[in-house]
Amino acid sequence: MPETVPVTSTVRPGLPALPVQAERLIELGVHQLAGLTEAELRSFAEAGAAGAGESSGVDGSTLLAVHPGRAPASALAPLLRRDGKPGFVVTDMPDADLFAPIDGTVLPDAPLYLLTGLDRGDRMANWSPNEALPALEAQARTPLLLTEGIHWVLQQPAVLERNHCFMTIGSRLRKANGALDARTPALWISNGTGRDGSERRNAPKVGWCWAGNRHTWLGFASSAGRRLQLV
Repeated sequence: MPETVPVTSTVRPGLPALPVQAERLIELGVHQLAGLTEAELRSFAEAGAAGAGESSGVDGSTLLAVHPGRAPASALAPLLRRDGKPGFVVTDMPDADLFAPIDGTVLPDAPLYLLTGLDRGDRMANWSPNEALPALEAQARTPLLLTEGIHWVLQQPAVLERNHCFMTIGSRLRKANGALDARTPALWISNGTGRDGSERRNAPKVGWCWAGNRHTWLGFASSAGRRLQLV
């Protein structure tokens, strides 16, 4: 395994309280994408906060997520904002919504769920996805799905910063022959070059990297687990 890269972390605010996260999704119209009512979304968030015995965002690293079957990456990415510019999916990833949870990842059978103990994985910068996955599993952590990574940035935009962006290797595309596609999804900030277009400079970007490649500026976002309610 490669050595971990020393990182000088930027102090970021914790995630908002779960009810505040619900209001953010309602503001963006995510509940409509998911076929949910405002009341259903608010009720789930309030129950989650009550289950944790508080309403201030639990430990600052608990995220409210919509099941990817209800709100796919292609619909969520344009809701991202940075410097007033909307997010986008790179042109050579038209199949972004076909990236599914990797083997061994079980999502709650519900339209809404919670992720606990989020970590951007900065210490694993300069690891390849192929190297990072077994290391995360050995730590009993689960890599984020692409949609979960987008939800994180929707609620906490500061988590996406130059030179400290992240991959979401919990989502992979399986080819017709059963083998995994070599692309692994990631979220970072566009430089406005190439097919992105100069007008997209500094916009949030959903892209991909090869599973065997290393990048010094990409960590591996992961969670301690997924659940329907905090106890």
